[in-house]
Amino acid sequence: MISVENYEVNLSGFRLKNINLNINKGEIFAIVGETGAGKTILLESIAGFYSPDGGTISYGGRSVWDTPLEKRRIGFVYQDYSLFPHMKVRANIEFGLKMHKVPKKERREAVQQMMKMLRIDHLADRYPVTLSGGEKQRAALARALVLKPQVLFMDEPFSALDPNTRQRMYELIRSIHKNFGCTIIFVTHDFYEAASLAGRVGVMIKGELREVFGGENMFGEHSDPEVVEFLGRYEAKESDYENGYKNAFCRARGFTWQRDRDKRLGADEQGFR
Repeated sequence: MISVENYEVNLSGFRLKNINLNINKGEIFAIVGETGAGKTILLESIAGFYSPDGGTISYGGRSVWDTPLEKRRIGFVYQDYSLFPHMKVRANIEFGLKMHKVPKKERREAVQQMMKMLRIDHLADRYPVTLSGGEKQRAALARALVLKPQVLFMDEPFSALDPNTRQRMYELIRSIHKNFGCTIIFVTHDFYEAASLAGRVGVMIKGELREVFGGENMFGEHSDPEVVEFLGRYEAKESDYENGYKNAFCRARGFTWQRDRDKRLGADEQGFR
């Protein structure tokens, strides 16, 4: 389990305040929030990139800072994928294994296996500049996964992809989670993405983790007014009661939510976006 307790950090005037969060082993957890809310800083903080001004972050009861960064079993995929432009795909994926001094034969086998699993073995000798967005995404995932991380962090990994490619990547992430069993923590602006991929979702507002709830409750009842406003929902009136049940209507571009049976009515993917 990843445990964040009373964590605070101040970075050039922006502050994360009193963050408390537990993420279970093998869980998929999404972080949503407006631009500038502190989502990426929280993601990087959980990975142990910053020294805290207060509080603790631990993995399985051990402080994340007790383990040097290069020895933490984590993978990180940024929004721009951060592939080395002067290296071919194979070399990009192999880089982390070389830094860990894995024998050449062993790392070559691991890289080939990972490329085949992610269906990019035909791209092995191409440079990142020649790849599509989806191909870059797969290469970046391969580079992170070849190290067999216990935790995979992703910062808005699908934002630059077209809708069809994005859907294929959702299926790939589900497959990765099933096959590797790693904990996945990702940042997104996309409500549908968070609700469909994550078991739980946390909402960041002004440097604070305001609420955590199940993905299926994205447009359910929320106690924090700013969370309600952010999610685009308004409170139902007395006239919305029917047969003893309360209907809440969401302002997510025409998305309608029926609270009595937790069923979505007349919704498509665009309704979440």
